Amino acid sequence: MIRRIYWHRDEPRGVERNYVHLVEEIGELGRAIVDGDLESIKSELADSLAWLATVANVLKVNLEEAALSKYCNVCPKCSSSPCTCP
Repeated sequence: MIRRIYWHRDEPRGVERNYVHLVEEIGELGRAIVDGDLESIKSELADSLAWLATVANVLKVNLEEAALSKYCNVCPKCSSSPCTCP
């Protein structure tokens, strides 16, 4: 969805500038968490996820496949679900 809506703007911007936007959104999320504002937290989580997807799109990485290959229903360190790492 993010690619369909924004690719025409994201691709020319390049990975570095998209990454800067991602980091800015993570900072805004941190401020919302510190403030304890649930509506802002929800909004900033959505924005952060969108920019993460954008960075993945520009890098030509399928974010869902990457996540599933590392976190395929178990912890990647202890191979358990739920995690039993110390």
